[in-house]
Amino acid sequence: MKRQTGSAPEVRWGWLDAGLASVAPRIAARRYAARVAIANLRRGYEAAARGRGTDGWRASGTAADAEIATAGPVLRDRMRELVRNNPLAAQAVQVLVNNIVGPGIEPRAMTGDEETDRRIDALWSGWAKRCDAHGHTDFQGVLGLAVREMIEGGEVFAVKRARRRRGGEVPLEIELREADHLDAARFEDRPGGGRISQGIEYDRNGRRAAFWMFPDHPGNRSPVFQRNIESVRVPASMVAHLFERQRVQSRGVPWGAPAMLSLRDLGDWQNAELVRKKTEACMVGIVFGAEDEGQQSIAPSVEDSDGNRIEQFEPGLIAYARGGKDIKFNQPASSAGIREWNMVQMHIIAAGFRVPYALMTGDLSQTNFSSSRVGINEFRRMIEQQQWHTVIPMFCERVWEWFCEAAWSAGLIASPDIPVEWAPPRFESVNPWQDAQTDLLETRAGFTSLSQQIAKRGYDPRSILQEQASVLALADELDLVLDSDPRRVTRAGLAQANAPGDEEPDPPAGGNQKD
Repeated sequence: MKRQTGSAPEVRWGWLDAGLASVAPRIAARRYAARVAIANLRRGYEAAARGRGTDGWRASGTAADAEIATAGPVLRDRMRELVRNNPLAAQAVQVLVNNIVGPGIEPRAMTGDEETDRRIDALWSGWAKRCDAHGHTDFQGVLGLAVREMIEGGEVFAVKRARRRRGGEVPLEIELREADHLDAARFEDRPGGGRISQGIEYDRNGRRAAFWMFPDHPGNRSPVFQRNIESVRVPASMVAHLFERQRVQSRGVPWGAPAMLSLRDLGDWQNAELVRKKTEACMVGIVFGAEDEGQQSIAPSVEDSDGNRIEQFEPGLIAYARGGKDIKFNQPASSAGIREWNMVQMHIIAAGFRVPYALMTGDLSQTNFSSSRVGINEFRRMIEQQQWHTVIPMFCERVWEWFCEAAWSAGLIASPDIPVEWAPPRFESVNPWQDAQTDLLETRAGFTSLSQQIAKRGYDPRSILQEQASVLALADELDLVLDSDPRRVTRAGLAQANAPGDEEPDPPAGGNQKD
């Protein structure tokens, strides 16, 4: 009488039920309801039960790629419209970009040879300033735009492009393409066991082999330039596909998808409330008096094509009515709880975007030092996860590989395989003095190294230490004693006994001397 569908048993309407329903429908209905109740009792999860409490709850078992193929373009277009016109959506996206990228994620070559690392880093620095194929910004600007496209549109593509070598420059540039460039309508079985799904070509082992892309943006409706609407094959080795994987999926969706309906509903409600307030404010009062038969309201009016009179409302309007000699002023109704309702909705929207409410709205009235720190710490964990699990391996590492390969092919470096270490931007401290004391104690205790503390702040430890050494050497040459020099000054601000340049102190009286 039962059949299994997934993990939830489902009661089937059998031939006996049909026969009983033809002669005694009420008995058949009660019998079926009892069987449904028994089946629900056997379920281990209440959320899997079927009944009044779960009526209308529809859940599909489709694959992530199948859902994205259907809903992806609509979600992308609606999210972009919200970011263009809704201040909360625009701010949420900006907060995420600020924290994931900020001033930039810097690489450092780690070959083990100091001179080689310094030369490769200088080569990267010169290339990064002119790596944008469109010529607008540098590598950090390209990275920031790529992350913004991933958050707003769900995904973005970076395409490797060769350029003519000039002098000692690396012959490489990066072109960003929006998700719309992918020919998502292309599905095909390829010879040899490969396939194409949503414009992404896979080999027989399921690994990406190529992307089928439109050279021009399909949404460019310029009447001057003719668009190229035929997709072309771009090898996967020339493409970096940046998107967040929330399931086993091949494409991404906008990060604000869970909050899109709430954003839309909140905006509609605010507009409706504003129109209601404006309408109430238009009618100042109503005058009741003994007017002539032909007296009319002084409200501005127009006539349509059929000669019908149409009243219009304007601020400060006073209407006239017959009967009595009195004037009554309109008192617009007050709406209680608007602020609380708005705050609840904005908390929901902030949760959907995964950003703290205070950062999205700028409202710090409900926070204190401890609560803000707890919220910021959890937000930072999410940001670090995105930096190290998504942005760096899917975008930064791929660009570094292209850079090393292009520099090696141009004879600028000795090997195309250069180890690299990435330094994301540091987080601003809520309590700088307290955090600095904690970092100092951890370093002195050996829990962390000085290089790690410098890298955590987004700087290159080698450059900082070299600069510090040159500053201290100059201070010794000029016979200056700096309070920041731990060789000469203690933490308490006292002069060190064995500071550089000081004579050897005399041994203590009565002490034993050793040869």
